[in-house]
Amino acid sequence: MSEVSPEEPTADELGLRPGPGRTPELGHGPGLGRAPEPDHGRTRGPGHGHTPDLTYEQLKAYEGRPTAAAGVGKDLVNEPMIRHWCEAVGDTHPAYRGPDAIAPPTMLQAWTMGGLSGHADRSGAYDELSRLLDSAGYTSIVATDCEQEYLRPLRPGDRITFDSVIESVSECKTTRLGTGHFITTRMDIRADGEPAGTHRFRVLKYAPAARQPKTAERPKATEPSQAAEPSRATEQRTATEQRTATEQRTATERRKTPEHRTPRRPRPVINRDNAGFWEGVRGHRLLIQRCTGCRTLRFPWLPGCNTCGSPEWDTVEASGTGTVFSYVVMHHPPFPAFTAPDQPANGAAPDSAAPGAVGPGAADPDAASPDAASPYAASPYAASPYAVGLIELAEGVRMVSNIVGIPYDKVRIGMAVRLEFLRVDEELELPVFRVAEGGEG
Repeated sequence: MSEVSPEEPTADELGLRPGPGRTPELGHGPGLGRAPEPDHGRTRGPGHGHTPDLTYEQLKAYEGRPTAAAGVGKDLVNEPMIRHWCEAVGDTHPAYRGPDAIAPPTMLQAWTMGGLSGHADRSGAYDELSRLLDSAGYTSIVATDCEQEYLRPLRPGDRITFDSVIESVSECKTTRLGTGHFITTRMDIRADGEPAGTHRFRVLKYAPAARQPKTAERPKATEPSQAAEPSRATEQRTATEQRTATEQRTATERRKTPEHRTPRRPRPVINRDNAGFWEGVRGHRLLIQRCTGCRTLRFPWLPGCNTCGSPEWDTVEASGTGTVFSYVVMHHPPFPAFTAPDQPANGAAPDSAAPGAVGPGAADPDAASPDAASPYAASPYAASPYAVGLIELAEGVRMVSNIVGIPYDKVRIGMAVRLEFLRVDEELELPVFRVAEGGEG
């Protein structure tokens, strides 16, 4: 299998800004969309006068330095980990079970991971490089992509060994997140001494782009009276009163706008592979893909069948009944949009809701009095823990969604639920699952 040269993320993927007369490509230098400064290899840290200059030669010196040598996987390739992986992602391919089972190729990196205790045989080259970039002001990091190449199947009993190296450090790039350097590490993985695959992992070490502060418009100064010159104390008191009045009017107007009345959830990513699903949601139908070759149902939507490989499919409408197969309770980070009250998609009046619940049973916070015994009384959109469930539908497929109509700490595995559609704002409806009548008991 031929090896593909690693490429950095595209401008569209990272929101890179082109300079005047340039195509949208990776920009150089610390300025947004500017051409490289002619300092011949010197990359300046953000805020030139406040951080030390860093030469590209200093960064290039780390290329080729090992981050792990003769590393050994903590476990042999084994059936329990393969089974857990397949259950977690819903992969039922017969190649991953039975006496001749192989491991899913995408588990390649899993066999090298050190767990919470880590690996004791790692070198300090990567940490040194990170500290060098930190000292130049590139203190943030984000993973951008990974590439894997598979050379042979992994089977239960294989002993995994690996070497890892810093493959490349890019010149200074400007992205929507900020200015920084891409670092690519390459891990060569062996199974019982034979080459098994290659794993490349790329991060961006960057300084966040400065945000323009939003300043309130100051009230216009009044002309001083010609009859009497106001005292300094009077001027200060008048300015304070005017500023307070302006802030109160601004806060009142902000509360009237939809974006401040209701926190908005992130928008789903809709593409040609899943557009049919979201079209069904708009019509209050939960559609499951079905392969027309082997009749296997699948969810989430995919361009082809995992079982037989056929690209042909039709849909089946879900009955809407299911059970909680598993669930998690989200505590952090807080996200008010997932715990703010929502309105039913059918426009029905909401009934009372349990604390922390998301759904049509949630009360309207604008109608709540300050003395009401409600989690929204003090702060209508205060974020609180909420339950996210893996729901097994009656048709046999599973999907992730919110569980509503019940306090987050009362959700249990095996609980019966039923489908409903929530209008979470003026643009978006989502399929969620409400605990069925008698499901709590």
